[in-house]
Amino acid sequence: MDHQELIPHLFRTEFRKITAVLCNAFGMDHIEAAEDIAADTFLAALQTWPYRGIPDHPSAWLYATAKNKAFNYIQRNKLYSTKILPAQIRNADHRFLPDIDLSDQNIRDSQLQMLFALCKPSLPVEAQIALSLRILCGLGIDEIARAFLTSKETIHKRLYRAKEKLCAEKEALRFPPEHEINERLGSVLATLYLLFSEGYYSEIHDSVMREELCLEAMRLVSLLTEDRHTDRPAVHALLALMCFHASRFKARKGASGEMVLYEDQDETLWDQALISRGVECLHKASRGEVVSKYHLEAAIAYWHTVKKESREKWEHILNLYDRLLQLEASPIAALNRVFALSKIKGKEAAIKEAEKLKLLENPYYHTLLGKLYTGLDDGIAEKHFLEALSRVRTRADQNILQRHLSGLKPGFRPGLDFSP
Repeated sequence: MDHQELIPHLFRTEFRKITAVLCNAFGMDHIEAAEDIAADTFLAALQTWPYRGIPDHPSAWLYATAKNKAFNYIQRNKLYSTKILPAQIRNADHRFLPDIDLSDQNIRDSQLQMLFALCKPSLPVEAQIALSLRILCGLGIDEIARAFLTSKETIHKRLYRAKEKLCAEKEALRFPPEHEINERLGSVLATLYLLFSEGYYSEIHDSVMREELCLEAMRLVSLLTEDRHTDRPAVHALLALMCFHASRFKARKGASGEMVLYEDQDETLWDQALISRGVECLHKASRGEVVSKYHLEAAIAYWHTVKKESREKWEHILNLYDRLLQLEASPIAALNRVFALSKIKGKEAAIKEAEKLKLLENPYYHTLLGKLYTGLDDGIAEKHFLEALSRVRTRADQNILQRHLSGLKPGFRPGLDFSP
């Protein structure tokens, strides 16, 4: 891997760790400084590695550089002037400066504590999640705006106001009191769910999957399951959901990088170890009496690891979608429920249910109707596929719709050009 590939990869995995540790050392009122130091560290790598070569231990190089930049920042701004004599600052020596602990344990603790600090109850929930996605998960403004279905300007303002509030309140990096953990844990899980979703299916980046985001989300959720403060059923349910989806990574992408639909996937490529881990997590999630949306979605994902078609499978999935919609309604869940219904009661019954939804602006609504009408009325199917094609954002979705259209008639090709 050359520096052009390695540095973006390390930015995804190490930027958030460095930021969390520096916030732990400086305090949340210096969150902007922590981000700036982390960013300057990667800028130094961009300026140095192409000429001097990639270090033998790139992550260690980044940590050492970040630590030196942090010391320079402390000296320059005299953050600890009330604790260190002025003469000692003027002759600043690393012996007199607070330790910037970049050990594995402190990185782990700092990231989890940062998650909870950013999910402060006094902040609006949208701001909590946006801050976490930006600072701790490294997502861009475009990605966050898409996740919230809003504009970049709105996200910029939301992040600015949230940071100002955190600075003013001097939020400490620590696990909150026991009575606050449940209150904040919901936002923490929502953030990691969105991070995994952005990796599994991105409408901002024109690629089938961004596995590094999915794996980072899984890593953080795994840390939550291992900590006594956050070892909760909903956390295990979310990890089960991620494991089941991640088990099909290899089968979901074709040899040329194209998306492979579920019904066309090679089951032998599914990761059975991850499926087994998901089952184990789902079992741990069964503790207690509260059923979260993550429990229901994980159970749905489990049934999709059973490739063999059967009425029992789809009845289970339909029932789970019914319960999910009662708990938290969403267009995607409603459309997926209709697809499950078609497997049990047939296409005609499913079409009636789908058309009641009237999600006319949603491309997946038209994609679903196109699939349901295929073989019943190919003319209507074609109209829906073309409507969906005019609305989707990614090349992967466009290619899938073109394949659906091509399957309606021998030699049919849509009269639209999506060449780069």
